[in-house]
Amino acid sequence: MDRDIASSPLAPITVRIREACRITGIGRSKLYELIAAGEIETIKVGAITLLPVSGIERFLKRCATHLAG
Repeated sequence: MDRDIASSPLAPITVRIREACRITGIGRSKLYELIAAGEIETIKVGAITLLPVSGIERFLKRCATHLAG
């Protein structure tokens, strides 16, 4: 991502799976694989799965660092 989503004053602090796929470009199946592997944290609220935006950004930065180095 070019900018932090969390830096916007009206930006959400969590997103649902569908929105996480849209903002990252990661497919739904792959996102669930990453969640199962512990690469991306989740918060369960009843039947709803929420992903903290900060956790998504950390994951993407780790990926970028891994590719760069």
